[in-house]
Amino acid sequence: MIVKGIVIHGAQLGRKMGFPTANIDTRDIDNVENGVYYSQVRLGGRLYNAMSNVGTRPSVDGRSRLLETHIFGFAGDLYGQTLEIDLKLKIRDEQRFGSLEELQRQLEKDAALCNPEL
Repeated sequence: MIVKGIVIHGAQLGRKMGFPTANIDTRDIDNVENGVYYSQVRLGGRLYNAMSNVGTRPSVDGRSRLLETHIFGFAGDLYGQTLEIDLKLKIRDEQRFGSLEELQRQLEKDAALCNPEL
């Protein structure tokens, strides 16, 4: 499923954990189930593997629903740009972790599934 939206600013928590994300508001996207996905993003004619989370980010007391996508091998400013993110495969449900350390460990496991080049 392809989700399209404009990249907005977030809390930059993913960046602090080594997984910077492009964030897209999903209030108008109701046909996507919450969870973590293996995804792909095309930027500048190149296809990138990505890891995406759709949901409310319960581990960090998120209240609004977002699509957060970490694009493997990309570094740059995407704020204000329109991205098309292809959610290829749901790898797990969104869940609440007891600490940011637990969340980071899970993100590392998720990343290994989403980008075999790691």
